Amino acid sequence: MEFCLLSPPNSPLPVIRLNPKDISPIKSRFKFLPVHAVASESTMANSVRVAAAQMTSINDLAANFATCSRLVKEAASAGAKLLCFPENFSYVAAKDGDSLKIAETLDGPIIKGYCSLARESNIWLSLGGFQEKASDDAHLCNTHVLIDDAGNIRSTSRKMHLFDVDVPGGMVYKESSFTEPGNDIVAVDSPFGRLGLTVCYDLRFPELYQQLRFHHDAQVLLVPAAFTKVTGQAHWEILLRARAIETQCYVIAAAQAGKHNDKRESYGDTLIIDPWGTIVGRLPDRLSTGIAVADIDFSLIDSVRVKMPIAKHRKPIEFWKSASL
Repeated sequence: MEFCLLSPPNSPLPVIRLNPKDISPIKSRFKFLPVHAVASESTMANSVRVAAAQMTSINDLAANFATCSRLVKEAASAGAKLLCFPENFSYVAAKDGDSLKIAETLDGPIIKGYCSLARESNIWLSLGGFQEKASDDAHLCNTHVLIDDAGNIRSTSRKMHLFDVDVPGGMVYKESSFTEPGNDIVAVDSPFGRLGLTVCYDLRFPELYQQLRFHHDAQVLLVPAAFTKVTGQAHWEILLRARAIETQCYVIAAAQAGKHNDKRESYGDTLIIDPWGTIVGRLPDRLSTGIAVADIDFSLIDSVRVKMPIAKHRKPIEFWKSASL
Protein backbone atom coordinates (compact mmCIF):
# COMPACT_ATOMS: atom_id res chain seq x y z
CA MET A 1 0.00 0.00 0.00
CA GLU A 2 1.31 3.49 -0.91
CA PHE A 3 0.66 6.68 1.05
CA CYS A 4 1.85 10.29 1.16
CA LEU A 5 2.48 12.46 4.18
CA LEU A 6 0.72 15.81 3.84
CA SER A 7 3.34 18.47 3.10
CA PRO A 8 3.45 22.19 2.22
CA PRO A 9 2.68 23.37 -1.37
CA ASN A 10 5.58 23.03 -3.85
CA SER A 11 7.37 20.56 -1.54
CA PRO A 12 8.10 17.02 -2.76
CA LEU A 13 5.62 14.56 -1.35
CA PRO A 14 7.48 11.92 0.72
CA VAL A 15 6.24 8.48 -0.27
CA ILE A 16 6.36 5.53 2.08
CA ARG A 17 5.33 1.96 1.34
CA LEU A 18 3.88 -0.16 4.11
CA ASN A 19 2.20 -3.47 4.60
CA PRO A 20 -1.32 -2.98 5.93
CA LYS A 21 -0.41 -4.82 9.15
CA ASP A 22 2.38 -2.28 9.78
CA ILE A 23 0.10 0.75 9.71
CA SER A 24 -1.69 0.38 13.04
CA PRO A 25 1.27 1.17 15.34
CA ILE A 26 2.01 4.47 13.63
CA LYS A 27 -1.29 5.70 12.20
CA SER A 28 -2.10 7.56 15.39
CA ARG A 29 1.06 9.69 14.96
CA PHE A 30 0.53 10.84 11.36
CA LYS A 31 -2.29 11.81 9.04
CA PHE A 32 -2.25 9.65 5.92
CA LEU A 33 -4.22 9.97 2.70
CA PRO A 34 -4.02 7.96 -0.52
CA VAL A 35 -1.86 9.62 -3.19
CA HIS A 36 -4.80 10.48 -5.45
CA ALA A 37 -6.68 12.07 -2.53
CA VAL A 38 -3.72 14.32 -1.67
CA ALA A 39 -3.44 15.51 -5.25
CA SER A 40 -7.15 16.24 -5.47
CA GLU A 41 -7.21 18.09 -2.14
CA SER A 42 -4.13 20.14 -3.08
CA THR A 43 -5.57 21.11 -6.47
CA MET A 44 -8.83 22.28 -4.94
CA ALA A 45 -7.12 24.28 -2.22
CA ASN A 46 -4.46 25.95 -4.35
CA SER A 47 -6.28 27.14 -7.47
CA VAL A 48 -9.55 28.72 -8.56
CA ARG A 49 -10.88 29.46 -12.03
CA VAL A 50 -11.57 33.02 -13.17
CA ALA A 51 -12.62 34.66 -16.42
CA ALA A 52 -12.28 38.05 -18.11
CA ALA A 53 -14.81 39.40 -20.58
CA GLN A 54 -14.26 41.24 -23.83
CA MET A 55 -17.13 43.17 -25.42
CA THR A 56 -18.10 46.21 -27.46
CA SER A 57 -20.50 48.24 -25.34
CA ILE A 58 -22.81 50.74 -27.02
CA ASN A 59 -25.28 53.45 -25.95
CA ASP A 60 -27.98 50.89 -25.14
CA LEU A 61 -28.26 49.67 -21.53
CA ALA A 62 -30.51 46.73 -22.38
CA ALA A 63 -28.35 45.49 -25.24
CA ASN A 64 -25.21 45.64 -23.09
CA PHE A 65 -26.97 43.80 -20.26
CA ALA A 66 -28.00 41.06 -22.69
CA THR A 67 -24.38 40.67 -23.81
CA CYS A 68 -23.17 40.56 -20.21
CA SER A 69 -25.83 37.98 -19.32
CA ARG A 70 -24.66 35.72 -22.12
CA LEU A 71 -21.02 36.05 -21.05
CA VAL A 72 -21.92 35.30 -17.42
CA LYS A 73 -23.58 32.04 -18.49
CA GLU A 74 -20.56 31.19 -20.63
CA ALA A 75 -18.17 31.84 -17.75
CA ALA A 76 -20.25 29.83 -15.27
CA SER A 77 -20.39 26.91 -17.72
CA ALA A 78 -16.59 27.04 -17.98
CA GLY A 79 -16.32 26.66 -14.21
CA ALA A 80 -15.27 30.25 -13.49
CA LYS A 81 -16.13 31.59 -10.05
CA LEU A 82 -15.29 35.21 -10.93
CA LEU A 83 -16.01 37.08 -14.17
CA CYS A 84 -14.41 40.49 -14.76
CA PHE A 85 -16.09 42.96 -17.13
CA PRO A 86 -14.35 45.92 -18.79
CA GLU A 87 -14.68 49.62 -18.07
CA ASN A 88 -18.00 51.07 -19.29
CA PHE A 89 -19.50 47.56 -19.45
CA SER A 90 -23.06 48.86 -19.09
CA TYR A 91 -22.90 51.93 -21.35
CA VAL A 92 -20.69 53.80 -23.81
CA ALA A 93 -22.07 57.19 -24.81
CA ALA A 94 -22.37 58.23 -28.42
CA LYS A 95 -22.65 61.94 -27.58
CA ASP A 96 -21.13 64.23 -24.96
CA GLY A 97 -23.30 64.42 -21.86
CA ASP A 98 -25.16 61.14 -22.41
CA SER A 99 -23.18 59.32 -19.68
CA LEU A 100 -24.30 61.92 -17.15
CA LYS A 101 -27.92 61.36 -18.13
CA ILE A 102 -27.84 57.63 -17.41
CA ALA A 103 -25.65 57.81 -14.27
CA GLU A 104 -27.23 56.16 -11.23
CA THR A 105 -26.55 55.46 -7.58
CA LEU A 106 -25.26 52.02 -6.61
CA ASP A 107 -28.73 51.04 -5.38
CA GLY A 108 -30.35 51.94 -8.71
CA PRO A 109 -31.87 49.50 -11.23
CA ILE A 110 -28.70 49.08 -13.33
CA ILE A 111 -26.52 47.67 -10.57
CA LYS A 112 -29.47 45.80 -9.07
CA GLY A 113 -29.82 43.97 -12.38
CA TYR A 114 -26.18 42.89 -12.29
CA CYS A 115 -26.52 41.85 -8.62
CA SER A 116 -29.40 39.58 -9.65
CA LEU A 117 -27.31 38.22 -12.50
CA ALA A 118 -24.48 37.32 -10.09
CA ARG A 119 -26.88 35.67 -7.63
CA GLU A 120 -28.73 33.67 -10.28
CA SER A 121 -25.50 32.34 -11.81
CA ASN A 122 -23.71 31.88 -8.45
CA ILE A 123 -20.68 33.84 -9.66
CA TRP A 124 -18.73 36.89 -8.49
CA LEU A 125 -18.70 39.86 -10.86
CA SER A 126 -16.12 42.62 -11.23
CA LEU A 127 -17.90 45.52 -12.91
CA GLY A 128 -15.27 47.96 -14.06
CA GLY A 129 -16.18 51.54 -14.78
CA PHE A 130 -19.85 52.00 -13.84
CA GLN A 131 -21.29 55.49 -14.30
CA GLU A 132 -22.17 56.31 -10.68
CA LYS A 133 -23.85 59.58 -9.70
CA ALA A 134 -21.40 62.01 -8.11
CA SER A 135 -21.81 64.91 -5.71
CA ASP A 136 -23.31 67.18 -8.39
CA ASP A 137 -25.24 66.78 -11.63
CA ALA A 138 -22.28 67.92 -13.75
CA HIS A 139 -20.09 64.97 -12.76
CA LEU A 140 -20.15 61.21 -12.31
CA CYS A 141 -17.78 58.70 -10.74
CA ASN A 142 -16.10 56.01 -12.81
CA THR A 143 -16.67 53.25 -10.26
CA HIS A 144 -15.36 49.69 -10.11
CA VAL A 145 -18.02 47.56 -8.38
CA LEU A 146 -17.31 44.10 -6.95
CA ILE A 147 -20.37 41.85 -6.44
CA ASP A 148 -20.27 38.45 -4.73
CA ASP A 149 -22.09 35.27 -5.74
CA ALA A 150 -24.98 36.08 -3.41
CA GLY A 151 -25.60 39.34 -5.29
CA ASN A 152 -24.16 41.63 -2.62
CA ILE A 153 -21.85 44.57 -3.32
CA ARG A 154 -18.61 43.66 -1.56
CA SER A 155 -16.53 46.72 -2.47
CA THR A 156 -16.23 49.72 -4.75
CA SER A 157 -13.29 51.72 -6.05
CA ARG A 158 -13.50 54.99 -7.95
CA LYS A 159 -11.01 55.64 -10.75
CA MET A 160 -8.16 57.78 -9.42
CA HIS A 161 -6.34 58.90 -12.54
CA LEU A 162 -8.54 60.61 -15.12
CA PHE A 163 -7.85 60.40 -18.84
CA ASP A 164 -7.09 63.99 -19.90
CA VAL A 165 -5.00 63.14 -22.95
CA ASP A 166 -4.37 64.31 -26.50
CA VAL A 167 -3.94 60.90 -28.17
CA PRO A 168 -1.33 61.07 -30.95
CA GLY A 169 -3.14 61.02 -34.27
CA GLY A 170 -6.47 60.63 -32.50
CA MET A 171 -9.00 62.33 -30.29
CA VAL A 172 -8.60 64.71 -27.39
CA TYR A 173 -10.04 63.34 -24.14
CA LYS A 174 -10.96 65.33 -21.02
CA GLU A 175 -12.41 62.86 -18.56
CA SER A 176 -12.01 65.31 -15.66
CA SER A 177 -14.58 67.63 -17.26
CA PHE A 178 -17.38 65.26 -16.21
CA THR A 179 -15.78 62.81 -13.72
CA GLU A 180 -14.83 63.09 -10.06
CA PRO A 181 -11.58 61.26 -9.22
CA GLY A 182 -11.41 58.67 -6.47
CA ASN A 183 -9.06 58.98 -3.50
CA ASP A 184 -9.06 55.52 -1.93
CA ILE A 185 -6.77 52.54 -2.48
CA VAL A 186 -9.04 49.50 -2.36
CA ALA A 187 -8.10 45.88 -1.68
CA VAL A 188 -10.60 43.23 -0.61
CA ASP A 189 -10.43 39.57 0.42
CA SER A 190 -12.22 37.03 -1.76
CA PRO A 191 -12.16 33.33 -2.68
CA PHE A 192 -9.78 34.36 -5.49
CA GLY A 193 -7.18 35.88 -3.19
CA ARG A 194 -6.84 39.46 -2.05
CA LEU A 195 -8.03 41.64 -4.93
CA GLY A 196 -6.68 45.08 -5.82
CA LEU A 197 -9.28 47.22 -7.60
CA THR A 198 -8.24 49.76 -10.25
CA VAL A 199 -9.65 51.21 -13.50
CA CYS A 200 -8.06 51.67 -16.94
CA TYR A 201 -5.77 54.77 -16.95
CA ASP A 202 -4.69 53.88 -13.40
CA LEU A 203 -2.53 51.25 -15.13
CA ARG A 204 0.04 53.90 -16.12
CA PHE A 205 0.80 54.78 -12.51
CA PRO A 206 2.86 52.00 -10.91
CA GLU A 207 2.82 53.65 -7.48
CA LEU A 208 -0.82 52.58 -7.03
CA TYR A 209 0.01 48.95 -7.76
CA GLN A 210 3.07 49.07 -5.50
CA GLN A 211 0.78 50.28 -2.73
CA LEU A 212 -1.71 47.52 -3.41
CA ARG A 213 0.96 44.82 -3.26
CA PHE A 214 3.32 45.97 -0.54
CA HIS A 215 0.97 47.89 1.77
CA HIS A 216 -2.39 46.20 1.12
CA ASP A 217 -1.21 42.61 0.42
CA ALA A 218 -2.90 42.24 -2.97
CA GLN A 219 -2.47 38.94 -4.81
CA VAL A 220 -4.66 39.64 -7.86
CA LEU A 221 -4.90 43.04 -9.59
CA LEU A 222 -8.05 43.88 -11.54
CA VAL A 223 -7.66 46.30 -14.46
CA PRO A 224 -10.95 46.80 -16.34
CA ALA A 225 -10.24 49.07 -19.29
CA ALA A 226 -11.28 50.75 -22.51
CA PHE A 227 -7.88 51.61 -23.97
CA THR A 228 -7.92 53.53 -27.23
CA LYS A 229 -6.75 51.76 -30.37
CA VAL A 230 -3.63 53.93 -30.59
CA THR A 231 -2.53 53.68 -26.95
CA GLY A 232 -3.48 50.03 -26.70
CA GLN A 233 -1.42 49.04 -29.70
CA ALA A 234 1.61 50.81 -28.24
CA HIS A 235 1.39 50.07 -24.53
CA TRP A 236 -1.43 47.75 -23.36
CA GLU A 237 0.33 44.40 -23.05
CA ILE A 238 3.65 45.93 -21.97
CA LEU A 239 2.10 47.86 -19.09
CA LEU A 240 0.02 44.91 -17.88
CA ARG A 241 2.94 42.49 -17.88
CA ALA A 242 5.11 45.07 -16.13
CA ARG A 243 2.51 45.50 -13.35
CA ALA A 244 2.33 41.70 -12.92
CA ILE A 245 6.12 41.27 -12.82
CA GLU A 246 6.92 44.16 -10.49
CA THR A 247 4.19 43.23 -7.98
CA GLN A 248 4.35 39.42 -8.41
CA CYS A 249 0.57 39.40 -8.70
CA TYR A 250 -1.91 37.96 -11.15
CA VAL A 251 -3.38 40.65 -13.38
CA ILE A 252 -6.88 40.32 -14.86
CA ALA A 253 -7.47 42.91 -17.56
CA ALA A 254 -10.93 42.88 -19.15
CA ALA A 255 -11.06 45.11 -22.23
CA GLN A 256 -13.52 46.93 -24.42
CA ALA A 257 -12.92 46.08 -28.09
CA GLY A 258 -13.79 47.48 -31.48
CA LYS A 259 -15.99 50.36 -32.67
CA HIS A 260 -18.60 51.61 -30.22
CA ASN A 261 -19.79 54.38 -32.54
CA ASP A 262 -18.46 56.65 -35.29
CA LYS A 263 -16.21 58.52 -32.86
CA ARG A 264 -14.90 55.90 -30.46
CA GLU A 265 -12.90 52.69 -30.92
CA SER A 266 -11.24 50.51 -28.27
CA TYR A 267 -8.17 48.31 -28.61
CA GLY A 268 -9.39 45.10 -26.99
CA ASP A 269 -7.04 42.18 -26.19
CA THR A 270 -8.40 40.97 -22.86
CA LEU A 271 -5.57 39.32 -20.87
CA ILE A 272 -4.94 37.28 -17.74
CA ILE A 273 -1.28 37.34 -16.65
CA ASP A 274 0.46 35.33 -13.93
CA PRO A 275 2.95 36.68 -11.32
CA TRP A 276 5.91 35.75 -13.55
CA GLY A 277 4.54 37.92 -16.35
CA THR A 278 3.32 35.01 -18.49
CA ILE A 279 0.04 35.44 -20.35
CA VAL A 280 -2.17 32.55 -19.24
CA GLY A 281 -5.50 33.72 -20.65
CA ARG A 282 -6.24 35.46 -23.94
CA LEU A 283 -8.96 35.45 -26.59
CA PRO A 284 -7.89 34.19 -30.01
CA ASP A 285 -9.34 37.33 -31.60
CA ARG A 286 -8.33 40.72 -30.16
CA LEU A 287 -11.68 42.29 -31.14
CA SER A 288 -14.21 39.49 -30.62
CA THR A 289 -16.83 39.31 -27.88
CA GLY A 290 -16.12 36.46 -25.48
CA ILE A 291 -14.22 35.40 -22.37
CA ALA A 292 -10.66 34.42 -21.50
CA VAL A 293 -10.37 31.77 -18.78
CA ALA A 294 -7.46 30.87 -16.48
CA ASP A 295 -6.78 29.40 -13.05
CA ILE A 296 -5.41 31.51 -10.19
CA ASP A 297 -2.67 29.29 -8.72
CA PHE A 298 -1.95 30.43 -5.17
CA SER A 299 1.07 28.15 -4.87
CA LEU A 300 2.60 29.91 -7.90
CA ILE A 301 2.16 33.30 -6.21
CA ASP A 302 3.91 31.97 -3.12
CA SER A 303 6.67 30.29 -5.13
CA VAL A 304 7.51 33.39 -7.20
CA ARG A 305 7.59 35.60 -4.10
CA VAL A 306 9.75 33.19 -2.08
CA LYS A 307 12.29 32.62 -4.85
CA MET A 308 12.58 36.33 -5.66
CA PRO A 309 11.75 38.14 -2.40
CA ILE A 310 11.43 41.68 -3.70
CA ALA A 311 9.24 42.62 -0.73
CA LYS A 312 12.33 42.17 1.47
CA HIS A 313 14.76 43.75 -1.01
CA ARG A 314 12.86 46.94 -1.83
CA LYS A 315 14.00 50.15 -0.18
CA PRO A 316 11.69 52.03 2.20
CA ILE A 317 10.63 55.57 1.38
CA GLU A 318 13.01 56.87 4.05
CA PHE A 319 15.95 55.45 2.10
CA TRP A 320 15.05 57.40 -1.04
CA LYS A 321 14.62 60.61 0.93
CA SER A 322 18.08 60.30 2.44
CA ALA A 323 19.61 59.22 -0.88
CA SER A 324 18.32 62.29 -2.71
CA LEU A 325 21.00 64.87 -3.51
